[in-house]
Amino acid sequence: MKLSRDVLVPLVTAVLGLGVAFAPAASNGLLDRGAQPAAAATGLGAQLDRILADPRLSGAQVGLEVRDAKTGDVLYDHDAGERLLPASNAKLATSTAAMRILGPDHRFTTSVLSSGGNLYLRGTGDPTMLGTDYDALAKSVADSGVQVVRGRLVADDTYFDDVRLAPFWAWDDEPYYYDGQVSALSVAPDTDYDAGSVIVNIAPGAKAGDPAKVTMTPPNHYVHIVNRATTGTSGSSDTSDAVRRHGENVVDVTGSIPAGSGADEVWATVWDPTGLVASLFTDALRRHGVRVLGGEARGATPAGARTVASHQSMTLGQMLTPFLKLSNNMHAEHLAKTMGRAVSGEGTWDAGTAAITDEMKKLGLDTSQVRMVDGSGLSRADLISPEQITDLLLAVQDEPWFQTWYDALPIAGNPDRMTGGTLRNRMRGTPAANNMHAKTGSMTSVSALSGYVTAASGEKLVFSMISNDFLSSSMTSVEDQVGVTLASYNGSGATTDLARAPAARQETNAMQRRHPSVECSWTKSC
Repeated sequence: MKLSRDVLVPLVTAVLGLGVAFAPAASNGLLDRGAQPAAAATGLGAQLDRILADPRLSGAQVGLEVRDAKTGDVLYDHDAGERLLPASNAKLATSTAAMRILGPDHRFTTSVLSSGGNLYLRGTGDPTMLGTDYDALAKSVADSGVQVVRGRLVADDTYFDDVRLAPFWAWDDEPYYYDGQVSALSVAPDTDYDAGSVIVNIAPGAKAGDPAKVTMTPPNHYVHIVNRATTGTSGSSDTSDAVRRHGENVVDVTGSIPAGSGADEVWATVWDPTGLVASLFTDALRRHGVRVLGGEARGATPAGARTVASHQSMTLGQMLTPFLKLSNNMHAEHLAKTMGRAVSGEGTWDAGTAAITDEMKKLGLDTSQVRMVDGSGLSRADLISPEQITDLLLAVQDEPWFQTWYDALPIAGNPDRMTGGTLRNRMRGTPAANNMHAKTGSMTSVSALSGYVTAASGEKLVFSMISNDFLSSSMTSVEDQVGVTLASYNGSGATTDLARAPAARQETNAMQRRHPSVECSWTKSC
């Protein structure tokens, strides 16, 4: 009699918990899902079962799969075939598809061109452009001999469509920088490259009762500040905050900041990044002595326009570090639309996610069980299973760029922000520290951790854990127990001192207080 997966998986899981051994299933790459999981009498299954019995997961949906990275054999499976919301684990698919389609040497180009008396600023979706980059472009225009533009400065963002927000993004996240608008012409305020945002700097006045001092990065005349924040007494609570009004480029600054304290920084999205870029570039041209007589406009650059100046971004291989370490949503979405443009000539989410899904299929995944509508995983319409993620993690090990991509994943317990990333405060002082390379993912009632870890036995493991529908504010401590258990696995017994998996440390700021359930990097708290 042939047992179905619905019967086989619970049976195997129960047997593993009793310590009964199975012989490894033959494998030459991805696991034949009809084969029985290859788990020895190690107690690993029993330990993982105990961790997943955490009361905080009562009533939740949890999928966890652990596999041998070399053979693909399954060591543990708990509902790993169930489709779940992946949150930022979707970036595993987006980043690997980008490396396959665009290549690690891909660069974005932002150009200034001249035609018919107009000056055209044309973007191709670079999410790493800074205000200083637009200033350097303006200087190059001036250095080329241009002093007066008798026509208009035309902002050309037609490389992408004009749909700014991806499907099923929550409206109440829209003012916050992890939910920024996507344009082929954008600007980031910092070297985290948070495209489509500005930083609102809030500092105390000279004494209690004075208005707070508020500035913006980059300085601009496009986003307007309404400052109602005050200076509190020394040692008082910091309640300062900055929130952009829905549908407007007006940021309300409120609350109180203690006298004598350091400045707060709050990231806020911009309504229509193209407009901010055009405003910044006009100001930059003026600073360098170039006058634009016809004002600003939007449109496509005509064929045959003469290139006056251009800027190339860092390579995609280099961009993977801030993208994956800090779980940068805007990088994922810019890449998704860029892949759509590269594959089908359409810079849209539909074309981009189709390109991502097609690359997953080429890697051997059953994409009939996957749905992606954005590149970052912020949408609540994305669906993928842990077993599909482990399939992906196994398959990309053979890619020529794998090491670059693997190094860009967050590394557990490494305190350096651009090394440890979203895992830098997790699993410190445990066998997983400076060992596990994994992608985090979290939003309200969704948490995920998937990647690679070397066990105490020397075996390299791949794993994926996704939890949905829990009521606790966080599942990171449960995921960390899983991670430490896998790092402690010795092939004949998993010896894990869970007391050595300390709770993740987080700073507290206005963003983290407001959004305790999202990625720590999205709130600048790790």
